[in-house]
Amino acid sequence: MRVKEVADLVGISVRTLHHYDEIGLLKPDTTTDAGYRVYSDANLETLQQILFFKEVDFPLKRIKATLEDPSFNREEALEMHRKMLLEKRRRLDQVINTVEKTLQHWKGDIGMTAEDKFKGFDFSHNPYELEARERWGDKAVDEAHEKAKGMSEAKQEELNELYRGLAAIRDKDPASNEAQETIAKWYVFLNEIGSYSLEAFKGLGQMYIVDERFTKNIDQFGDGLAQFMADAMAVYADNREPN
Repeated sequence: MRVKEVADLVGISVRTLHHYDEIGLLKPDTTTDAGYRVYSDANLETLQQILFFKEVDFPLKRIKATLEDPSFNREEALEMHRKMLLEKRRRLDQVINTVEKTLQHWKGDIGMTAEDKFKGFDFSHNPYELEARERWGDKAVDEAHEKAKGMSEAKQEELNELYRGLAAIRDKDPASNEAQETIAKWYVFLNEIGSYSLEAFKGLGQMYIVDERFTKNIDQFGDGLAQFMADAMAVYADNREPN
């Protein structure tokens, strides 16, 4: 299918599909001699996955990183989408019910308590952390946050210095010698304040990009640092896992 046909089928703009191509999120399998994009069935399946992720509020940068992850499993992703969409529907049903009751309240038909007026609102909901907790467990996420809070002033400065060093090379290949030597220092540092297996180290790196609290804190040292660290940590762990 050509780009206009795909746009009409899905209900998105041609410009959106062009943008997905430009950022490497969805590149059509074929481009004609005249420069027309031609999308395969496999491309359409990928587009469906992208739209599922967007429906649960994943930004494009994280969708791209997820789809490019060698461990990405389409069936597992669909199960995750189903769970998250069911939860989203449950919360929306609650909000709709609150709207209906509020209309009745304004008409004088029913009374509402203060609690009734805010049923269904949940600003603590974080789909990225939900996904991280499902993959690596509540304990890993909670311990990572608590360890960061409990560091001494000296350790905090050492941590910040490591962040600055990693930020200075974040435009390099995460698999480069320099990146791997620096991320090795990060692995040593983390094991001085806690206990991280290679698997946990890799999982923590993924939480840097799926949990907005981590991303915001890390990226203050340089835009894209959290993603760079996650990639470098994954390479480090994979290269040292026993065969």
